[in-house]
Amino acid sequence: MLKADVLLGLQWGDEGKGKIVDVLTPKYDFIARFQGGPNAGHTLEFNGIKHVLHTIPSGIFHPTALNIVGNGVVIDPVIFKKEVDALTKMGVDVKSKLLISKRAHLILPTHRLLDAASETSKGKNKIGSTLKGIGPTYMDKTGRNGLRIGDIEGNDFKEKYNVLVEKHKHLLAHHKFEYNLAELEPAWFEGIEALKQLQFIDTEHYLNNAMSSGKRILAEGAQGSLLDIDFGSYPFVTSSNTVCSGACSGLGIAPNRIGNVIGIFKAYCTRVGSGPFPTELEDEVGEKIRQIGREFGSTTGRPRRTGWLDIPALKYAIMINGVTELMMMKADILSDFDVIKVCTHYNYKGKKIDYLPYDIDPKFLSPVYEDLKGWGCDLTKFTKKEEMPKELVAYVKYIEAAVKTPMTIVSIGPDRKQTIML
Repeated sequence: MLKADVLLGLQWGDEGKGKIVDVLTPKYDFIARFQGGPNAGHTLEFNGIKHVLHTIPSGIFHPTALNIVGNGVVIDPVIFKKEVDALTKMGVDVKSKLLISKRAHLILPTHRLLDAASETSKGKNKIGSTLKGIGPTYMDKTGRNGLRIGDIEGNDFKEKYNVLVEKHKHLLAHHKFEYNLAELEPAWFEGIEALKQLQFIDTEHYLNNAMSSGKRILAEGAQGSLLDIDFGSYPFVTSSNTVCSGACSGLGIAPNRIGNVIGIFKAYCTRVGSGPFPTELEDEVGEKIRQIGREFGSTTGRPRRTGWLDIPALKYAIMINGVTELMMMKADILSDFDVIKVCTHYNYKGKKIDYLPYDIDPKFLSPVYEDLKGWGCDLTKFTKKEEMPKELVAYVKYIEAAVKTPMTIVSIGPDRKQTIML
């Protein structure tokens, strides 16, 4: 029996997972999203056109692979309908290529209102939510109040919806938050009608049967490992398990059915929203990386915070995910730097350590850097590893030695063709 491979981000999200899923899809029969919701923005670029997907897996543009939205995902019907409409306009037959788990939870308009009310009430302590209603939806899921895709097919769907909305109205009254629900509901119910055109399945049976019959599956993670609800920089995290174990609970695949674990990371680091960031550059170097790398959120448009590569954090993510191979993104963005710094250790409460501790508050922790020579040339035209400048080869080898994991791909541009196989 074949095993499912898992692809996930090893930093704070935005690592470039969408592009790599798109590059790898021809090798797989199924691409399956296992957690998160429309707070994700997976950007793909080919034939000179840029595409941003929020809920739909990044294999949707390939003619052969089927795409699955797993039970661990939360779905906003409004955003989902917009995504489907945009793909249909481009000639993608979404109906025949997309399957949705009956166990996936629905994001209601009131979930989005609760998200906004909660962030507003936190004032300067806000976590930097994307305001897409993700957190409140997962809270209802764990509170056993949630509304699921499978409920759409029931005769009492509207009744269940109304019960949950009443509960949310009480919470919103407590926040003294002003809103107009009547403005939001028509688009939501239109989205529900659009969802009904798609096939709802029991993904756990479907995927396990597929593996038994020799089909190849790639589980696609969203956000990044350092935003995991358990292992990320809590409380500045997302509301789901973004690490490898999330693929098991988010798709219904047993741990012994997981094959390769592909870890994606940038040649530097970025972070959106609040929370600690040990190697953050709040200077002209950080701004230069942001501008060259076009580091603005694909979901929110917010400027991303930027910093040098953080080896202790990368080792931590590799450890908790059981990563078997690495893929480095955006190497081309560092082409203008004579010196590239890498964080190898931290000074933590007076001690030098080489691991990510429980509390990475800058009060206790500062990065220790080593300088590496930059490659100082445009990488975007290269197509094979023999063309890579020796400084880039040295950077790759340095990282592999530091984290004891092999690298199989270096990405040197946003287009699917700008990918060097090692």
